[in-house]
Amino acid sequence: MSKNSITIVTLDELRLKRTRGEKSLTDWARVEAMTDEDIDRAIADDPDWEEFKDIDWSKAEIVVPAQKKSISIRVDEDVIDFFKSTGKGYQTRINAVLKHYVREQKRQKK
Repeated sequence: MSKNSITIVTLDELRLKRTRGEKSLTDWARVEAMTDEDIDRAIADDPDWEEFKDIDWSKAEIVVPAQKKSISIRVDEDVIDFFKSTGKGYQTRINAVLKHYVREQKRQKK
């Protein structure tokens, strides 16, 4: 497939297109006519799928993240500096470390 045929739009742009009555450029008839074998062949030919093709997806689950609660805590400056130095998403990584700690504490109490 040619990269020239891929169009990327934001959700807001898509909503605007719909409100203006613009039709989708996707050939849905072709998509709906594809068999499972056609889809498997398309996946096998997709270079972006290469690193994922040997993964067993049969037990994959959709995970909806729990609602987070906004709080204010005091943390040592060196700790914050370390996590900030790892780049964007440092608060998510701090949450992951804390979540791991909680899981381990619960596991040890069993």
